[in-house]
Amino acid sequence: MFQRRKIRKLASVCCILIEDVEKEKELRTHLTYEEIRHKVEQYNTESRDHFKMTLNTNGMYTGFIKVQLDLRRPITVKGGRAGGVKGQEAFYLPRGSINTLHISSTNTARQVIEALLRKFTVADNPAKFALFKRFSREDQVYTCKLSEEEHPLFLRLVAGPSTDVLSFVLKEQQTGEVLWDAFSIPELQNFLRFLDKEEQDQICSITNRYNAYREKLEEAMRATGGLG
Repeated sequence: MFQRRKIRKLASVCCILIEDVEKEKELRTHLTYEEIRHKVEQYNTESRDHFKMTLNTNGMYTGFIKVQLDLRRPITVKGGRAGGVKGQEAFYLPRGSINTLHISSTNTARQVIEALLRKFTVADNPAKFALFKRFSREDQVYTCKLSEEEHPLFLRLVAGPSTDVLSFVLKEQQTGEVLWDAFSIPELQNFLRFLDKEEQDQICSITNRYNAYREKLEEAMRATGGLG
């Protein structure tokens, strides 16, 4: 019974996602200049901040999207301090931080990923990352990976300015396991240096806590005459 409910739920989610994709394709194919103009005006009216959209006479429009970072593995940054290989250094980006990008309606999801990596001077291969959209349906929150050729600003325009309705998230590619073969030797060496530093920091933290506890214990024993 549980398996049947799970299968029905999964089928329902798949139907919702397929319907969304088909609607977006249809809109992208049939939206006229006047319809785009109307949507841009409506978007700007509903927007509660200064991140407005601008429509050009050729039908192309520009605007802003916010992308949340949800990276679980360290990234390699160019121009790192001494100790990195060829001026590169690996570290974790703060998860949950949000970055704003100014893009056009012609920019694809892949170009958005590349722009984000350039903004943080990330040396990693863009193919290791994917852009996802997060949206709500029937009181449920879903996350769906965008294809490389989808246009995030179009999705933003259609959904409106509310990030509660639609938001974007940058994640690693969902491959099930880390494909270490995809990383270069300098990247792997940076990861090892980063993990070694984490290990040493953890050892120092545990040692300091142990020493502090031992001092308190000896102090308490001296107070009760347990130590000569």
